[in-house]
Amino acid sequence: MKIALAQINCHIGNFEGNVAQMQEAIRDAKSKNADIICFPELAVCGYPPRDFLEFDNFIKKSKEAVEELAKAAVGIAVVVGAPRRNPVIEGKDLYNAAFFLFDGAVQHIYDKTLLPTYDIFDEYRYFEPGSNFDVVHYKGYKIALTICEDIWNIGNENPLYTICPMDEMMVYQPDFMLNISASPFAYDHAEQRKKIVATNAERYNMPVFYCNHVGAQTELIFDGGSVVMSPGGKLYEELPYFEKGIWYYDLEEVKAGRAYRAAIVPKIERIHEALIVGIRDYFRKSGLKTAILGLSGGIDSAVVAVLVQRALGKENVRVLLMPSQFSTDHSIDDARQLSENLNIQYDIIEIEPIYQRYEKTLEPYFSGLPFNIAEENIQARARGMLLMAFSNKFGNILLNTSNKSEMAVGYGTLYGDLAGGLSVIADLYKTEVYDLAKYINKDGEVIPTNIITKPPSAELRHNQKDSDSLPDYDILDEILYLYINEQLGPKEIISKGFDGQLVNRILKMVNRNEFKRYQTAPVLRVSNKAFGMGRRMPIVGKYLG
Repeated sequence: MKIALAQINCHIGNFEGNVAQMQEAIRDAKSKNADIICFPELAVCGYPPRDFLEFDNFIKKSKEAVEELAKAAVGIAVVVGAPRRNPVIEGKDLYNAAFFLFDGAVQHIYDKTLLPTYDIFDEYRYFEPGSNFDVVHYKGYKIALTICEDIWNIGNENPLYTICPMDEMMVYQPDFMLNISASPFAYDHAEQRKKIVATNAERYNMPVFYCNHVGAQTELIFDGGSVVMSPGGKLYEELPYFEKGIWYYDLEEVKAGRAYRAAIVPKIERIHEALIVGIRDYFRKSGLKTAILGLSGGIDSAVVAVLVQRALGKENVRVLLMPSQFSTDHSIDDARQLSENLNIQYDIIEIEPIYQRYEKTLEPYFSGLPFNIAEENIQARARGMLLMAFSNKFGNILLNTSNKSEMAVGYGTLYGDLAGGLSVIADLYKTEVYDLAKYINKDGEVIPTNIITKPPSAELRHNQKDSDSLPDYDILDEILYLYINEQLGPKEIISKGFDGQLVNRILKMVNRNEFKRYQTAPVLRVSNKAFGMGRRMPIVGKYLG
C-alpha cells in the first residue's frame, strides 16, 4: 500500500483553483503508482469558510467539486474534505466531511465528530457532529478515517468532549489511520501537534498519516508540517513547514519504523517564515500586488518593511518617510538607509506644514490649552492621510506596523498609525520584534544597527520616549503575556512578583482600549492568543479578573 500526503495551499471559495490543484496532484500520484492520496480538511472549499457555508450555492459548488474529483479517482483512492448536507431534518444543516473516492464515485463518507469552538474555531456554529464510526474497506485494509480535532480526545480524557472517535472505531480493528486536518500555525503548536499524533499511534498501535494545510487565509496561517507516525508513537517523518508538495510512503515501511530526527527550528525563525507566508497569501489571494507603509526609522516599521520586501519583492514595495519638527535627523537617516539596503522605492514628505495648517485652523478652539495628545495625534493622522492618498492613487495596500504591546495598551492613533489593510506584526510583543530584527540581521546588517539599539520613541513631541508613559518592555511584555496569552488575572500576575499598582494600571489600559482593536486591520496570527477572531472581549466590560 502506497500512500501520498498532499500539503496544498487552498483558497477559500476558489473551487476551480482548488480542484485543479488537486487534479494535478492526483495525476502525479497515479504516475508514481500511489494507492491513496490524501488532501486536507475542507480542501475543496478552503478553511475556514465561515458564513460562506450559509449560502446554498456554496454547498452546491462543494458537492460538484467532490463529484469532479471522483472522476479522477480511477486507479487510485482520493481522500478529501468538504462540507455536505445533513440528509435528515434533525440537527444542523451541514457536516464537515471526509470523502473517500474510488472507482469514479464516493465510496465512504466520514463526518467530523469533535467540533472545536475555542480560540479561532467556531465549527459548531455550522456543523452537526458525526455519529458514524465505520471504517473504510480498501484493498484488503481497514482504514480509520478521521478529521483534525477527532484525534485530540485521546481515551476520552479531553473535558471538552464526551466521545472518542478512535475508541469507537477500534472495535473494527483498523490497520492504520488517515487524519486530514486544518491546524493553524502558532509558534509553539507544532510540538503539541506531533505529540498528539504520536500518542494516537502509541495508544492504538498503528501507523498514523496526518495531512495538514499550508498557506494563509487572511489572519490564519497554516504551516503544513504533516507527519507520519509508526506504531508505538515513533516519528517516521515530519514534512516541511510552509512548503507545498506531495510525499509518498510505503505502508509496510512505516509499520517497520525507522530512526528519524525532526529538525529543531527556533521560534523566531518559524515566526519569520509564517509572516512572510501570511503577507504573500493575503496579497495573492486578494488579487493585490503592491504595498505601502510609513517608515519612521523605528524598529516596528523597519521589521515590516523587510518582511514585505521578502514576501512581495522589492519592486512591489513603496515607503513614505514623513518627518515632523519632532523627528530626529538620525531617524530620517536610518529610514533612508534601510530603504536603500532593501532597494525599495521611498519618498520623503515633510508633514510640518500640514501640521501647522491644522494648528492654525484649530487655534481659535485650542487657544490657551496645553500641548497634549490631541496635537500628537494630528501628526499621526496626517501621516495616515498621506499614506492612504498614495494607496488610493497608486493602488498600494497600506500595511499596519503596530506591535502587540502597543495594540494591547492603546499606544496608537486611530485613523493614523493604526490604519491599514493588514496588521503584520500585531501578534508580536515589542521584545519579540527586537528578536525578529536581530534574526533578520543574522547574516549581515539589513536593518541599520542604530534602529535596533536606540530607545524606542513615537517622536510626537520633543525628546519623547516610550518609557515616558510605559514601563520597560521587558516588564510590560511579561505582564501582557500572562494576561492575554495565559489569561491570568491581576492577583495571579501580582503573585509572580510584579508590582500591584503597575499590574492593575496595565490591565486597565488593555481593557480600556478594546474599542481601538475592534477598528484595526486583521492581525496575522503567530501565537496561541492573537487579537482578533481568537480573542473576543466586550468593549464596555469592566471585569479585570
